[in-house]
Amino acid sequence: MLVATWNVNSLKARMPRVEEWLADVSPDIVCLQETKMSDDNFPALTFASMGYESVHNGQGQWNGVAILSKVGLSNPTYGFAPGIEPDPDSRLVSATCGSMRVHSVYVPNGRALDHEHYRYKLSWLERLVDHLSETTDPSEEVIVAGDWNVAPTDIDVWDTAMFEGGTHVSAAERAALKKVLDWGLVDTFRERYPEQPKLYSYFDYQAGRFHKRQGIRIDFVLSSQTVAKTSTIDLFDRNARKGTKPSDHVPVLAGFS
Repeated sequence: MLVATWNVNSLKARMPRVEEWLADVSPDIVCLQETKMSDDNFPALTFASMGYESVHNGQGQWNGVAILSKVGLSNPTYGFAPGIEPDPDSRLVSATCGSMRVHSVYVPNGRALDHEHYRYKLSWLERLVDHLSETTDPSEEVIVAGDWNVAPTDIDVWDTAMFEGGTHVSAAERAALKKVLDWGLVDTFRERYPEQPKLYSYFDYQAGRFHKRQGIRIDFVLSSQTVAKTSTIDLFDRNARKGTKPSDHVPVLAGFS
């Protein structure tokens, strides 16, 4: 079972590249973020022609998340579970794919430590934990994958000095992400490469960051212990960041037996 997550930074702009990548890599389950597309415009029929069932939670030119599945897709939900403060943005979609409950997440950026969006980000991560507790159990097969907009540790940032005093690396953000992990999820990528630096999933378009390997690791496939114990591979597909009109994120892949 090959699971992928990819912030495509506009599905409309990136669709030819997404189609090519799906044909080449053929993951079983794909979580997409930043589709920047309405539900009406989401290319479900194109994905179906490639063997993928799909579900999308979109809002036009901003945000937007999706799940594609070759192993079945049922019981989709959009946003947080009932009883949890609703999210005004389209940042979460969930579905059962095969035997796994899959959640595609696009965590708010935060913008600045003194910005309202930062408080929204921390609240969003807290509500995600509540959502997981309301809808599933850590003893079950669970995947939570997406763009988390948090670098868990300093090894996940190419230059900590550049981010000091800003978002993505603050203590509060890292603590909020740890609460998500403490719910019962495993970052198999970092477990597989515990000390290896320069493993990044996002590279700014400016200053040749990608070619200089100056990035941050903010995209993860997190899995419950039941799934994580069958982990076989974890990798970034850097090739998808090359060429014409790439996303600024690379696809993150996790394999499970």
